[in-house]
Parts: sequence; structure tokens; C-alpha cells
Amino acid sequence: MEAWRLPLSSSIRGKLISAGYTSLPSISSISSSDLARDVNITEEEAFEILRLAKQSSGSSSCNGSRSLINGAKNAWDMLHEEDSLPRITTSCSDLDSILGGGISCRDVTEIGGVPGIGKTQIGIQLSVNVQIPRECGGIGGKAIYIDTEGSFMVERALQIAEACVEDMEEYTGYMHKHFQANQVQMKPKDILENIFYFRVCSYTEQIALVNHLDKFISENKDVKVVIVDSITFHFRQDFDDLVQRTRVLSEMALKFMKLAKKFSLAVVLLNQVTTKYTEGSFQLALALGDSWSHSCTNRVILYWNGDERYAYIDKSPSLPSASASYTVTSRGLRNSSSSSKRVKMM
Repeated sequence: MEAWRLPLSSSIRGKLISAGYTSLPSISSISSSDLARDVNITEEEAFEILRLAKQSSGSSSCNGSRSLINGAKNAWDMLHEEDSLPRITTSCSDLDSILGGGISCRDVTEIGGVPGIGKTQIGIQLSVNVQIPRECGGIGGKAIYIDTEGSFMVERALQIAEACVEDMEEYTGYMHKHFQANQVQMKPKDILENIFYFRVCSYTEQIALVNHLDKFISENKDVKVVIVDSITFHFRQDFDDLVQRTRVLSEMALKFMKLAKKFSLAVVLLNQVTTKYTEGSFQLALALGDSWSHSCTNRVILYWNGDERYAYIDKSPSLPSASASYTVTSRGLRNSSSSSKRVKMM
């Protein structure tokens, strides 16, 4: 159960969410004095919150244990599920190759790199490509784009959508000529209409939106990718208490994992870089620290090698570490002209 469902005043609920207490387990695992300090309320109010949380947890414990037992799977079925999971193409075949065919649904994938490396371009490309119909090799879904930095460019989305439609028309034209396949009916306007765009301007708005996503996706069941550009921005600006920041981010990561599993969709979190002091020197590393690195299923690091862009599989339970070059063109992501795929340890 979510904390916002507790019978509390709106001001208390707002304070709980802002402090990172968005679920009952996160509230129940803390003392009243710590809760009062973190949320900036009286200890009597904290006692009442803990009482309501315990009461709500107790009423749902039977249902919770039953669903856990009913949700058991055997490893053989899980293996077949993994093999049959749909993937979203990046429009760069070399990049798709090291990703096992594209961005996997039911996974949380983090993509990070320096400014100008193409993170937002990848996000826009995925929000378009998720809509490629099944008859063209896609999954025919819709996209949610959460913009925390104001970097989403609708003109660029239109440009990539037009290129995508041209590619689909070329593909279906060939299939129609040789196999009597139907011509594609999708237009660039249709693609833009299927990208649900949210602009968030603070970390509290970001938390509130993530809490609302379950309901929104339930009402728009064709959503197959959620893109956050970037997950980092507000959490680097607005937080002085790193412990609180870690707790808030952990809660958010857990919600994204649940969304990915529940709706069989891909969650793509774009991340910034920071400097990290390692082995006597400062080196670039993805932002939010080491604890955040455990919050995603897959981690892809984008970097420059000379004048070429590269993507490196830094972490994945099912993919080997490998890198592939890519380029950003007027039509979107494509293979690099001097395309080369190699194993690269970093």
C-alpha cells in the first residue's frame, strides 16, 4: 500500500512524500522520533502515522502472503519468458546487437554519459521506435517521456518520427512486393500523439508523478516504455541530506522495477556524470553514487573514443560486457560509418 492512501491531512501526506516515505514498509521500519525529525512533525503526529501504517499493513498481510505464494514460478518458465521478451530497437544495429536485440521490456535500463553524447537523442528515438507495429518487427506500444531538464525537443521528435515512417514504408513496400504484405498506415502525427510528455520541475513533482504512473499506465495499457530524462537532475540540486536522498531514490527505483514487471514495459533512466576520486586521481563516473548502481537491471555507459560515440555494457545479468559505436544523424541513431564492435573492459 502507498503512504498517500493513509487517512492523513494533505499537508502531512505531502511532508511524508517529500521526505521519501512513499510506502508503508518505509514508514513501519522507523521509530517515531526519527520519523518526526525527518518529516518535521511532532512526535504525537508521528505516533499516529505509525499506528495507521501498522493497522493498514495488518489488514493487507493475508492478501500479501497469498499473492506471494501464488506468484511463484519455476526457473524453466522464467527462462522461456526471458527468451520471448519483446525488445525496442535503437535503430542502430550494432547497439542492438550488444543489447541482445534492443532495450528489453520488463527491465530497468540506465543509460549515462557526458553532455552532448546523445542521451536525449536515444530517449527520443526509443519513444518513437516503441510504436513500430508488430508487422514491421516492432511491439506497437506507446511511450511516457518524463522530462526533468527541459531537454525534450518536439521538433526533433517529429524529425525522427518522419524518418521512422519512411523506413517502415520502405520495409512494407518490399514486403508487399514479395509477400503481399499490407502497407503501413502510420503517420508522423500518430507517433507524436502516442508520446505522453510530462515536465517536472522539482523532486517532489517527480516523486508524485512516479506514484501516479501505475494508475496512468493502467488506463493506457499500450504504454511499453517509460523514459526519465534525467533521473538525476533534481536530486543533485535540491538535497543536502544524502541519507534522505538515498532513501527517496531507493523507493523510486523500487517503483520503477514494479512497473516494469507488472506491465511488461521497459524503463529507461538517463543519467548524468560526476567526478569520483579513485586510485589517486579524479575520474568520471555516473551520478548518484555506488548505491544507485544497484537500482537498475542494466547499465549502459556512453563515451567518446576520439571523434566517435560508443556505448558500453557496464552491468547486466544476461549480457556480456561489450561496446559498440553509434552516430547521431538527422534521421536519428544509426550505425557509425566506421562501425566496429569490440569487447572492452573499462
